[in-house]
Amino acid sequence: MDKNDQSAAIVARVREAAAAHTPLIISGGGTKRFLGRHVAGAPLAVSEHCGIMHYVPEELVLSARAGTPLADIEAALAARGQMLAFEPPSFGTTATLGGTIAANLSGPRRAYTGAARDFVLGCRIINGKGEILHFGGEVMKNVAGYDLSRLMAGAFGTLGVLLEISLKVLPRPEAETTLVFERDEASAIELMNRWGGRPLPLSATAWSDGQLYVRLSGPAPAIAAAAAGLGGEHLSQAEEFWRDLREHTGAFFADPRPLWRLALPSTAAPLALDGPEVVTWGGAQRWVKTGISADQVRARTAATGGHATLFRPARGAPPAEDPFTPLTPALHHLHQRLKAAFDPAGILNPGRLYAGI
Repeated sequence: MDKNDQSAAIVARVREAAAAHTPLIISGGGTKRFLGRHVAGAPLAVSEHCGIMHYVPEELVLSARAGTPLADIEAALAARGQMLAFEPPSFGTTATLGGTIAANLSGPRRAYTGAARDFVLGCRIINGKGEILHFGGEVMKNVAGYDLSRLMAGAFGTLGVLLEISLKVLPRPEAETTLVFERDEASAIELMNRWGGRPLPLSATAWSDGQLYVRLSGPAPAIAAAAAGLGGEHLSQAEEFWRDLREHTGAFFADPRPLWRLALPSTAAPLALDGPEVVTWGGAQRWVKTGISADQVRARTAATGGHATLFRPARGAPPAEDPFTPLTPALHHLHQRLKAAFDPAGILNPGRLYAGI
């Protein structure tokens, strides 16, 4: 079946489901299935709708079908000395571009280059009525006004089935080095913020178990000068360290307790949530392994002006009922209106983010 036939088949399936009010579970590579609330419904597989459609390295633009393996895209970019600057995690070898964008997942570089949604130029989707909609464009100058394509990033498929995505890409840095410093959490957070306000070629920061890690990326002379000024020890296995952090394969993530992802003001003091912690994104993202109640985690996080997501439940536990921070009534109403506009029959991943949406 060619790609046009595949998209037509997906359209037909969505229209049939809308007419019958049958919920659909959108499925790509399955590597993000653990995220969000449990969804009941018939599977809608999109992984065969794949392939890079348009890649112009000179324009720093790539367009691909949503089912394209993330590994294929990264390999094509690496061959031309380029990369996805938001450094997305895969969480498995079958990860797809569509799942990455639908979950708006970004890695260690996010605080210094931008989030996944910041690199989305345009997309084609199928809404809940089985209509194909096209938002944005394929070059930066075509993206103006309120960009609905970026609304799809982080919607977890609740507003539409992603068919094609156009992305801005960036050159890979000429050189990189990672420095390590012995610091407690509070002083590490202070340094992350202080150095983040200086003209340093930062591309990632992380703190864990008394060690502050700082990655520098850019022209080799600039890296050498910055490293000499900051001091610290050079990390010999830097690539493996950042990969393990990005893919959640390090020792910290093997802890069987629930994994919380906290989004905080970058300068917030340590929260002391009775468990090991990893601080990234210059202090703005904190991963915590703790067994204290969700109410306690969210109350302490909210007191700083942040919010908390139960990223993974305890090992062996069922999916969480409410993994995301509860919405205010006004925001809940706005989400409901968006859902009704894009998916009036409520068939696309219903309840993946919040009950009734």
